[in-house]
Amino acid sequence: MVSAVFHSPREHAGAAAPVSVALPAAEAVAAVAAKPVKARRPLDMNSVWMRVLPPLLGLALLVGVWALLTQKGGSFPTPAATLAAALKLFADPFYSNGPNDQGIGWNILFSLQRVGLGFGLAALVGIPLGFVIGRFEFASRMVSPLISLLKPVSPLGWLPIGLLVFKSANPAAIWTIFICSIWPMVVNTAVGVQRVPEDYLNVARVLKLSEWKIVSKILFPAVLPYMLTGVRLSVGTAWLVIVAAEMLTGGVGIGFWVWDEWNNLNVQHIIIAIFVIGIVGLLLEWALMSIAKHFSYED
Repeated sequence: MVSAVFHSPREHAGAAAPVSVALPAAEAVAAVAAKPVKARRPLDMNSVWMRVLPPLLGLALLVGVWALLTQKGGSFPTPAATLAAALKLFADPFYSNGPNDQGIGWNILFSLQRVGLGFGLAALVGIPLGFVIGRFEFASRMVSPLISLLKPVSPLGWLPIGLLVFKSANPAAIWTIFICSIWPMVVNTAVGVQRVPEDYLNVARVLKLSEWKIVSKILFPAVLPYMLTGVRLSVGTAWLVIVAAEMLTGGVGIGFWVWDEWNNLNVQHIIIAIFVIGIVGLLLEWALMSIAKHFSYED
């Protein structure tokens, strides 16, 4: 084995030890001040405007078309009337007058709770299953046909099965979230494992690494971007499905609240709920994208 040792020029010059020189305080401050300071990038106003202006124009266009279509009156409320109803609604979003009369804040929190439980269970099952499918060809050939068969089924098609098994609306809704959230995580994780370069695994075999070392040190860092993409797709699907599931199961939740407002013919609250559902889904998407960027290995 050949080893290379690099020496500093001081050693070649025959110096025995590094020499430290104590500078006076004023000279030390001047030396620090003389160090080059990395200049801050100037604020690019064009980039800021391109991020802010198009979304605002799109929203203004939507409100303008809405106002134009409702200016002659009718059953569909105007933007001004909907805004007034929203201000009144969010003035006290957490009131509670019984199990069937609660503020929109409680309905959102109950829906998020169901989504969190179903999505969390799907992650606990789907991510390890994706690793197994991607890692072992036998498991992939055994499970892939089942995934191809069950994945296209509408999530609401699983709701009666949940009601039959659990005999209750709340666990049935959580079951529906679980079954619709698991597929993107399984598929994306398995694809990520299968795309790990074979050279990495060959090195692991040469070093005789254990399966746990292979998963934790090689597969997990490489698969993480794929896994986070599956998580992001799953949470969007879960939030999409919970509204429809709650419409059918009843109880407290944003989906049931929309259906209840329809029964009361309160179209203004239905429109408000549509915007609220979209904003909450957008926030969930942004949060997971931020997590994905934080764990990304790209610059």
